[in-house]
Amino acid sequence: MARLSILRYPDPRLHTVARPVTTVDARIRQLVDDMLETMYEAEGVGLAATQVDVHERVIVMDTSESHDRPVVLINPEIIARSDEMSLNEEGCLSVPATYDKVNRHARVTVRALDRDGQSFDLEAEGLTSICVQHEMDHLVGKVFVEYLSTLKRDRIRTRMIKKAREEQKA
Repeated sequence: MARLSILRYPDPRLHTVARPVTTVDARIRQLVDDMLETMYEAEGVGLAATQVDVHERVIVMDTSESHDRPVVLINPEIIARSDEMSLNEEGCLSVPATYDKVNRHARVTVRALDRDGQSFDLEAEGLTSICVQHEMDHLVGKVFVEYLSTLKRDRIRTRMIKKAREEQKA
């Protein structure tokens, strides 16, 4: 397995729309394994392939307390949403050390393929629902900061650019 490099906002590649996976093969399974390793090492709860500069519809996540129950979503589609909304603080591995409140559906049902290409439905609520919606946004080129005000988003963008420059000099 290999740890992958996570793109950082405002990298324009984060706005690329992911294409569907046509075949769940050894390459996709290796991508899933590498994404899981990357997510766990970065202490995240979810990671979309877009964030590691692979523009295919693949998500890995693990919202369990013990961090030992990985979920793989290939070609995920939300098939049901609750009318009830929930405002929760979110963060993102592509926008480190940045957290803010985002309003999302309290419950969703997702249909996807697993690591072996088998179709399944996932009924999600709480953190899992938030994570699914957050990661699916990445697949359509949307980063959670885009839900924030223009002022907040501009401040985050400026801070991220400054941090990237400082890291390049070091």
